[in-house]
Amino acid sequence: MARLVVLGIEGDDGLWVADLDAGTVTQIGVPSGGALKAADDLRKAGATITKGVNLAALASSADAVSGGFMDASGGFMDK
Repeated sequence: MARLVVLGIEGDDGLWVADLDAGTVTQIGVPSGGALKAADDLRKAGATITKGVNLAALASSADAVSGGFMDASGGFMDK
């Protein structure tokens, strides 16, 4: 089974697909229909959409990920 994750970052209209097995992340085009378009429209309106993912967090840098970015002083929860 392929392990693919579609990502959208708050404040960025683009969508990305991460292929975890290949170790790649690629920007994808704007969906023109179907469930992905519906989810994209909802997220652009401010909703958070998750399916099959149990942890997702935006980090300020790669160093922050290994340096406790989930801690209160690590950058992620400082907002």
